[in-house]
Parts: sequence; C-alpha cells; structure tokens
Amino acid sequence: MRGVPGDLTTSTRPPTTIPLRHFLVALAFLVGGGGLALCRVAGLAGAGAGLGGIAVAHLLLVGWVCLTIIGAMTQFVPVWSGVEIHSERLATLQLVAVAVGVGGFAAGLWLGRPGDAALMAGVMALGIAVFAYNVARTLWRARPFDTTEAHFALAVLFLALAAVLGVTLAADYRWGVLAGTGLSRPAVVDAHVTLAVLGAVVTTVIGALYQLGPMFTQTDALSVETRAARVETAAYPVGVGALAAGRLVEQAAVAAVGGLLVAGGVAVAGAILLRRIRNATGAATPMLSRYAVVALASLAWSATAAATWVRSPLGAGVRFGHPAVGPVLLGALVGFVVVGSLYHVVPFIVWLDRYADRVGLERVPAIDDLYGARTATVDLAATLGGAVLVLAAAVSPAVASFGGDWPLADGVGGTVHVAGGALIVAGALLFAGNMADTVRRHGGPELLRRAGEGSATETPEASDASER
Repeated sequence: MRGVPGDLTTSTRPPTTIPLRHFLVALAFLVGGGGLALCRVAGLAGAGAGLGGIAVAHLLLVGWVCLTIIGAMTQFVPVWSGVEIHSERLATLQLVAVAVGVGGFAAGLWLGRPGDAALMAGVMALGIAVFAYNVARTLWRARPFDTTEAHFALAVLFLALAAVLGVTLAADYRWGVLAGTGLSRPAVVDAHVTLAVLGAVVTTVIGALYQLGPMFTQTDALSVETRAARVETAAYPVGVGALAAGRLVEQAAVAAVGGLLVAGGVAVAGAILLRRIRNATGAATPMLSRYAVVALASLAWSATAAATWVRSPLGAGVRFGHPAVGPVLLGALVGFVVVGSLYHVVPFIVWLDRYADRVGLERVPAIDDLYGARTATVDLAATLGGAVLVLAAAVSPAVASFGGDWPLADGVGGTVHVAGGALIVAGALLFAGNMADTVRRHGGPELLRRAGEGSATETPEASDASER
C-alpha cells in the first residue's frame, strides 16, 4: 500500500455501494446493540437476563465493529494495494451471512435459547469465512506486503481462528462438543475473545492507523518510528498468538509473555499516532480529534494491561487488561477509531457518488461539509464524557481501599457508572443518526436504493477496470 493519497489506485475499487451497505447495516447493529446495552445499564427487569450481556457484546463487536471493518477492507484493500477485489458477489454474500448470523445469534442468546443460537453462529461463521477467503485472494496478488497489508492479512487470519472457536463454543451449547477434549469452556472463551478483539480488531486498527495517520495528519515518519513499526509488526502477532494459546491451555507463563508483547505493540502504535497528531497541519476534524483520544487511550491501556498481565494473564476479569479500566480504555481505542474513520469514509463515499463528476462544472461541497459538524461535536463530548465517568466509577473502589479522598467513594459510584454508560450510548446513537442523515440528504433516494438492493453502480474507473 502506498503511503500518500496521490498514489492510491482508485481504478481497482469495487462499487461504492458495497462498503456503504456494510456501513449502514453496521450502524443498525450499533443502534440495536446500544439500545439493548442501555436497557441493561438502566437495570430494566428481565432485560436479557443471563446471556444478554454476551448478546449485546456480539451485536456491538461483530455487528458493528467487525462489519465496519469487513466493509472497509473490501473497499480499501484494492485501492491501497492496487489490485482488484477477488469477487464482488462474495462481498455481498459475506454481508448477508454475517448480518443474518449475528442478528439471529444475539436474538437466541437474549431470549435465553443458546441451543437455537448455535445454528445462527454457523451462518455468521460462514460469512466470516467468505470474507476471509475473498480478502486473502485479493491480498495474495498484492505481495510483497507493506506494514498495513501485513497487519490486514494477520487480522483476517485471527478473525477466521476466532470464528472457529466461536462456532465450537456455540455448538457446545447445543451438543456439548467440548466434553472430553480436555479444554475448559472458560479457557476457550478467553482464547476466542483474545483472537477476536486483540487479534482481529486491534490488529486491523493498528494497520489502518499506519496508513491513515500519515495520510490525514500530513506528517512524515521519523526513522525511529519506522524501525519501531517494523518491530511491532513482527512482535504483536506473536504476542496475540501466545496470549491466546496460553489462555486456551491455561499456561500462565506463555500468556504473560504474549500479553507483554501485545501491550508493547499497542504502545508503539499509540506513541507514533500521538506524535503525528501533535504535528498535524490543518484544521481539526472529527477524525483527528477522535484519533487523539485513541492515542492517549492506547498508551494508558498498554501500561495498565502490561502491569496486570505480568502478574495474572488468565481469567475472565483480565481478558482486556486491568479489570477496572482495561475494558473502557480498549473500548475507547477501538470505538473512537471506528467512529473517527467513518466520519471521513461515509461522507467520502457519498461525495464520490454524488459530487465527484460535478467538479469543475459547478460549485460542490467539501467532504467535511456533508455531515452535521455540531452533532459530531456533541457526540464526541457525550462519548468522551461518558467514558470518563465510567472510568471514575471503576477506579473509585480502589482509591477508597487505600483511604484516598475520592468523591465517588461514598457509594454513588453505581449511579455515575449508569450515567456514564447512558452518555456513551447517547453519543453512539447521535453518531449513527448523523451518518444516516448524511447518506439520506446528500446521497438521495437513488443511492439509498442502490445500497439497500445491492445493485452495483460502477464508477468510470471501475468500469474501465472491469473491461480490462
């Protein structure tokens, strides 16, 4: 993948309706998952009792984050790598299978019917397998890999492995397939979560930031950063593999070494991004402001995760690093990258479809004029403020245990946690509405119809590429 926008090969991109369909469906899962999460945070009676938390996690992680990643990779791997997508039909099939699968799986868990949910897990895994095959065949023609391509290839591998373990866990609900294997269900869950979140999602995020950081901050890499990135590219995937394997077979020493490599890799990526944000030129955008949060969250998460995993890398409480702050910091790392990136990518796709062919003929808006800037500011304040409140509530018991003077140590931490969660959900819903409104107002009914029905509308460049 080439490092500057001018080198991107736009003639190889698939029709823009393909990623847009992924993004719109992913936004629907964000709204649905956010709404159910709010019900649980508010403590509504019977709201997904039992397995409801797992259902919400899959709606947000697979339905929103992973579908967004799948759509983005399908669109931008061909652009950045200069090769055509292997199959546009498979790109459509992957969306249908993953969306139907995760929706049905989450519904089964929410309703307390995990045996029925197991069947939908197979459909979800099928969609992931189709995506992995399609992108792998595309990347195969892009060798030798650069840093971003290497991360994407590894992320696809981690996602496929996570899907295998996920199907195994779902089948265990129905048929008890883990009995006699010597593997405990909690250990398989730990490995599955590690491969999915730290493997597939965070590896994709790091790889994308190596490409998007220079592109949108307009900064050059320092020689020390280039060397550090090479070390991270080699060490991070080894760390994910060791952490997942150590958790699977319950070997703390192996998991601890892997955890330190994972934390170190995230710290490298966060430090490089922070330096680029500090030296960025031009006006602040929703992408850059959220990337600044990502850089700080990366450094804080890596420090707390390393300190935790060096002592105790096994167990559900430390899957995401420090039990109190790890999930919030990692959620900020991933969530703000996805939201910040979509604040550019979705308007860019709409602009490309609606206004690109009018440049030079009439006055056209800039990409950043397509979304609601005030709404973007409000949703940033809401999600960031909510994350701060959740963090404050999480650390208050630890401060109180040391006799510290902490304003939340008097028993109001639970209320603050609920308020923070509500703010995060509200910010997410505002973001989803902003993106949907951008498509509606500027894309118009025709673009919505094409995105909904899946009829491929090729750009002139894409048409030329298909003729060749």
